[in-house]
Amino acid sequence: MKVSVWDTYVQREDGKVMHFDILVPNEVTDEETIFGFGRQYLKTKPFTTKHLTAKECRFCHIEHATVQILTSIENAGFHIIEMENCD
Repeated sequence: MKVSVWDTYVQREDGKVMHFDILVPNEVTDEETIFGFGRQYLKTKPFTTKHLTAKECRFCHIEHATVQILTSIENAGFHIIEMENCD
Protein backbone atom coordinates (compact mmCIF):
# COMPACT_ATOMS: atom_id res chain seq x y z
CA MET A 1 0.00 0.00 0.00
CA LYS A 2 1.18 3.51 -0.76
CA VAL A 3 0.77 6.11 1.97
CA SER A 4 0.89 9.89 1.93
CA VAL A 5 3.24 11.48 4.43
CA TRP A 6 2.17 14.80 5.96
CA ASP A 7 5.04 16.68 7.63
CA THR A 8 3.73 18.36 10.79
CA TYR A 9 5.14 20.94 13.22
CA VAL A 10 3.04 22.03 16.21
CA GLN A 11 3.96 24.52 18.94
CA ARG A 12 3.74 23.14 22.49
CA GLU A 13 2.69 25.26 25.49
CA ASP A 14 6.26 25.07 26.85
CA GLY A 15 7.67 26.68 23.69
CA LYS A 16 9.06 23.50 22.14
CA VAL A 17 7.99 22.55 18.63
CA MET A 18 6.73 19.03 18.03
CA HIS A 19 7.71 17.45 14.73
CA PHE A 20 5.85 14.36 13.57
CA ASP A 21 4.55 12.79 10.38
CA ILE A 22 0.95 11.77 9.79
CA LEU A 23 0.72 8.80 7.40
CA VAL A 24 -2.57 8.02 5.68
CA PRO A 25 -3.62 5.82 2.76
CA ASN A 26 -2.73 7.53 -0.51
CA GLU A 27 -6.44 7.73 -1.36
CA VAL A 28 -7.15 9.97 1.65
CA THR A 29 -6.76 13.51 0.35
CA ASP A 30 -9.20 15.55 2.43
CA GLU A 31 -7.03 17.89 4.50
CA GLU A 32 -9.58 18.28 7.31
CA THR A 33 -9.65 14.49 7.74
CA ILE A 34 -5.86 14.40 7.94
CA PHE A 35 -5.75 17.35 10.36
CA GLY A 36 -8.38 15.52 12.43
CA PHE A 37 -6.05 12.53 12.71
CA GLY A 38 -3.30 14.87 13.89
CA ARG A 39 -5.61 16.46 16.46
CA GLN A 40 -6.67 13.02 17.66
CA TYR A 41 -2.99 12.14 18.19
CA LEU A 42 -2.30 15.43 20.00
CA LYS A 43 -5.11 14.69 22.48
CA THR A 44 -3.11 11.68 23.69
CA LYS A 45 -0.27 13.93 24.89
CA PRO A 46 0.01 15.13 28.51
CA PHE A 47 0.72 18.71 27.42
CA THR A 48 -1.22 21.37 25.55
CA THR A 49 -0.41 22.37 21.99
CA LYS A 50 -1.50 25.14 19.68
CA HIS A 51 -3.78 24.56 16.71
CA LEU A 52 -3.05 22.15 13.89
CA THR A 53 -3.93 23.65 10.50
CA ALA A 54 -2.57 23.74 6.95
CA LYS A 55 0.10 26.13 8.22
CA GLU A 56 1.52 23.40 10.51
CA CYS A 57 0.79 20.30 8.42
CA ARG A 58 1.68 19.85 4.74
CA PHE A 59 1.84 17.01 2.26
CA CYS A 60 5.44 15.89 1.88
CA HIS A 61 5.70 12.71 -0.21
CA ILE A 62 4.35 9.22 -0.93
CA GLU A 63 6.04 6.04 0.23
CA HIS A 64 5.33 2.32 0.60
CA ALA A 65 3.94 1.30 3.97
CA THR A 66 5.66 -1.18 6.27
CA VAL A 67 3.71 -3.92 8.05
CA GLN A 68 3.69 -1.83 11.25
CA ILE A 69 2.28 1.18 9.41
CA LEU A 70 -0.34 -0.96 7.67
CA THR A 71 -1.47 -2.42 11.00
CA SER A 72 -1.76 1.03 12.54
CA ILE A 73 -3.75 2.34 9.57
CA GLU A 74 -6.06 -0.69 9.67
CA ASN A 75 -6.74 -0.09 13.38
CA ALA A 76 -6.90 3.73 13.53
CA GLY A 77 -7.08 5.00 9.95
CA PHE A 78 -3.67 6.67 10.25
CA HIS A 79 -0.14 6.23 11.61
CA ILE A 80 2.12 8.71 13.40
CA ILE A 81 5.90 8.82 13.21
CA GLU A 82 7.23 10.88 16.12
CA MET A 83 10.38 12.82 15.30
CA GLU A 84 11.07 15.66 17.75
CA ASN A 85 9.66 16.86 21.10
CA CYS A 86 6.73 14.44 21.09
CA ASP A 87 7.22 13.25 24.68
